[in-house]
Amino acid sequence: MSVAPILAALGDESRLQIVIKLCKGGPLSVTKLAEDADISRQAVTKHMQALFEAGLVRSQRHGRERIWQLEPKRLEEVRRYLAKISKQWDQALTRLKSFVE
Repeated sequence: MSVAPILAALGDESRLQIVIKLCKGGPLSVTKLAEDADISRQAVTKHMQALFEAGLVRSQRHGRERIWQLEPKRLEEVRRYLAKISKQWDQALTRLKSFVE
């Protein structure tokens, strides 16, 4: 599966802050995610839908609330992809350094 939708979803600052909050706080409701945020609950709900479509979160209904949690497999895919890119850059910079010297 492509990591492009994940990176696109994380490219929005509000969604990135939501993911960070879920990393720190564990599964949370939209109400909890909206606390101390610069956006409304309705905006958080829209961002959660985008994160869901990217495969970054899943939810479960508890009573009247929906509790959201991260999908660790998708985050691991991004981590591996970024590690691969980092390694390629390190190799390219090493080759450049050797060429310059």
